[in-house]
Order: sequence, then structure tokens, then C-alpha cells
Amino acid sequence: MEHQAFIDRVLQHLPSGQPSGFEHKGWEHAGRPTKEGFGIIAIPGVDPTKVMDAVMDLDNYVGNVDHVTESRTIVDARFEAPKAVRFYQRVDIPLLGAVHHELAIHRMGELQGFQVAAWHVLRPETDALSSRKGFRSDYNVGAWFAKDGVLGYALGSAPKRGDVGFLKWKALTKGADVAASRVLKTNIEGMARWAAKR
Repeated sequence: MEHQAFIDRVLQHLPSGQPSGFEHKGWEHAGRPTKEGFGIIAIPGVDPTKVMDAVMDLDNYVGNVDHVTESRTIVDARFEAPKAVRFYQRVDIPLLGAVHHELAIHRMGELQGFQVAAWHVLRPETDALSSRKGFRSDYNVGAWFAKDGVLGYALGSAPKRGDVGFLKWKALTKGADVAASRVLKTNIEGMARWAAKR
């Protein structure tokens, strides 16, 4: 599965010890137009159980996760909660418009001391969405890594080339690589705040 192979790549970039501040790494993969990236930060008080519960609480992302304007779980016998869930999500990216897709997220258990949840795009379901409501993801794979006092977030994503014009394509690929560390850090801090409220 795509999410498992992605996690294997991320695990190669995990720091060997406790991060002293925010750490970020990015790497090329399979000739894709964007790099995959991983960010990790020490946040005192982060509770991995609360983080994983927040990550899997997909029906309540709106209002709790920045820029998510629509998020809902979808019943699908291929994915049995609480281990795996299919969901639809729409995200408004400032200045660039909305992206939407269908994804499946999986609780992966404990890996190298981290509780891990990872997702991947559902290709046929995403392709069937209307490009009028937002551009669709060509690929979108990611993961959350949580242990006591430490939170990490990994992502690789890009839009379908035919859904966006040339300038938007550049902003969402090369521009995304430039902004990756800031985006990862912001997402990590946001999830930590939401988890702390639970």
C-alpha cells in the first residue's frame, strides 16, 4: 500500500534523538513534481493518544484544523473503523483556491516509539470528483507521528496537472517545496493545540 511505503521512507529521516527544536527534511521521490517532507518538533505535554484521537476525528476537522472547509467520513466496507476510515476532504489554500479529494487513513500502531496514522489518496474516487469545486489531488500521502512530548507530520502531495493553470501549477509544486517547512510546522502546532483541548 502506498501509505506503508511512504512511512518506510519517512522512518529513514527520523532524528535519532529528541528534537531540540523544529526539524525538517525533504527528499525527492519517483520523479514527482513535489518533494516529500517531514517535520518534527518537541512540544511539552503532547499526549500521543489525544493526538491520534484528534487525527481520526475526521468529522470534526472543520473549525479545528486550519483551512479545512469540508471533512466527512464515508462508510466503506474496505476500511473498518477504528483501524481505517475513508473520508472526503476539501481544503482552501490561501491565494490558490480549494483542493479536494477522497482519502483513506489507517492507524498503524507503534513504530520506532511513535504512534502513527497514515493516509493515501483514493484514485478512482478522487478522479470522479468535480474539478469545478476545487482542483483534485494527483497524489496525496501523509502521516502523523506522535509520542510523549513530540509530534511529527509528513506529506507528499500535488494537484492533477489538468486541473490548474501554469502559474498555479508552479505555485503548488515548486512553490510548495519552498514553503514546506513553514506549512509542516504550522500544521503540527495546530494539531497539538486541538489535541490538547480534548
